[in-house]
Amino acid sequence: MDKNLYAHHMATLCRRYDEILEQSGFETLNVFSGAPRMQFLDDNYYPFKVNPHFKALVPITDNPHSWVIYQRGQKPKLLFYRPVDFWHYVPPAPQTFWSDFYDIELLSKPADAQAFLSPENAAFIGESEKLQGWSLGEENPELLINRLHWARAYKTPYEVACLREANRIAINGHRAAEQAFRSGASEFEINQAYLGAAGQGENRMPYGNIVALNEHAAILHYTHLSTERLTEPQLKSFLIDAGADCNGYCSDITRTYAYADNEFAELVTAMDEKQLQLVDGLKPGLPYPELHRQCHLSVGELLAQFDIIKTSAESAVESGLTRPFLPHGLGHFLGLQVHDVGGHQTGPDGGTTPPPAEYPFLRTSRTIEENQVFTIEPGLYFIDSLLGELKDSDLAAEVNWNKVDSFRPYGGVRIEDNIVVHATGNENLSRNP
Repeated sequence: MDKNLYAHHMATLCRRYDEILEQSGFETLNVFSGAPRMQFLDDNYYPFKVNPHFKALVPITDNPHSWVIYQRGQKPKLLFYRPVDFWHYVPPAPQTFWSDFYDIELLSKPADAQAFLSPENAAFIGESEKLQGWSLGEENPELLINRLHWARAYKTPYEVACLREANRIAINGHRAAEQAFRSGASEFEINQAYLGAAGQGENRMPYGNIVALNEHAAILHYTHLSTERLTEPQLKSFLIDAGADCNGYCSDITRTYAYADNEFAELVTAMDEKQLQLVDGLKPGLPYPELHRQCHLSVGELLAQFDIIKTSAESAVESGLTRPFLPHGLGHFLGLQVHDVGGHQTGPDGGTTPPPAEYPFLRTSRTIEENQVFTIEPGLYFIDSLLGELKDSDLAAEVNWNKVDSFRPYGGVRIEDNIVVHATGNENLSRNP
């Protein structure tokens, strides 16, 4: 990663943190990376997941018991945990593109951090369960965290570069996964092909990879990973929703494939066209829920085009007929977390702007602005439980149930890209790596 790009990022970050600390009435911010958690009745730990507020200040995702101490107007101090340990890997002291921007102290024991922490006029962000008796400052002050969450929606060029690289890595995995699918691999084997091509293990993935063959594509968060190989007559469809990591930043990409050249393949192609139209509709000044409503109109058009419903797209949206076929939101903020923070926040000081009542699962109600990053992921599914409710409703007569049954074995289709909103137009990180 370019050092000058990181220098610009740190200058922006320091201005942001200085201002937010002053507004919140604090001089110092103590941010804990976190501590490993032991499995119940066992001597093994769960995979470590870093505090996102820690990796917002320094690109370290895999080192527990570390700290960033940020004081207004001063160079950040990194307390880097480096124990004497012959059981586990001990990371080297940081010497990389970002290390010159921190005063680095090495900790051989977790408790050594106490000598560097000042609770006076300080805020602490993190989990304090393993820090009982420590002087930390005010724990997780709501106003401070609200302001940090609001600011995280606006990405620096360094952050966009990390997201761009995370997409490039994920695209390598997606290409390998498609090849594995077409060769008849099982869901488990497809996932292994993905991880191998991405060069990242399961614990580094931003979320559990969704690798779904056939009707499993109708399960929105399917992560079972069956080891069963399907024979060629059985293979119908493949949906993969998987990302990658770069310096703590996430990608989140979904693709759907038809095994044969058939009507489902035509539906996938048509959804891809609709998805790109929605990407083009992502513009500064537009409330995100308005784009979500346009998404439902697009899905209604597909339902009518493929003779799944007997009414117009407009009528289907108005009556709620599209909702059983698209129960999730169009997309969400993306960054240090897959579902990045602040999507429902009303303003920097907090407050909640809920999504429209008819679309309760929409993760973003903010107005689209420059330098924000979103996923755009329309879908159309054939979910047994939702279709059962629809069949028992007053809208049942508006559905061509024979056509629904012909599509059920394919599960559904979702296409998802990661989009940066620039002043000069959108950058599709997933199509232009």
